[in-house]
Amino acid sequence: MSTGKVLLGVLAGIAAGALLGVLFAPDKGSVTRKKLSKKGEDYAESLKEKFNEFLDNISEKFEEVKEEVTDAAEQNKAKSEKAKKDMKTATG
Repeated sequence: MSTGKVLLGVLAGIAAGALLGVLFAPDKGSVTRKKLSKKGEDYAESLKEKFNEFLDNISEKFEEVKEEVTDAAEQNKAKSEKAKKDMKTATG
């Protein structure tokens, strides 16, 4: 199971628990709506932060792979040029 799915499941569970706790609390409707609104904003902010961390992580991994591919391509080019020179020397 991927980390993203686990994180999403945990956040959904926390949200459901908080929602049920607020709904069954003995407060007035207006107070309950304010609490729900605040909790929703808190969870949205938390989810936004986690998503940004995820994007940063993906970007970082992409840059690492990009550098590795560039290095491998440069090494292969150098080997190819050396092989061409060796071939010319051997036949020439």
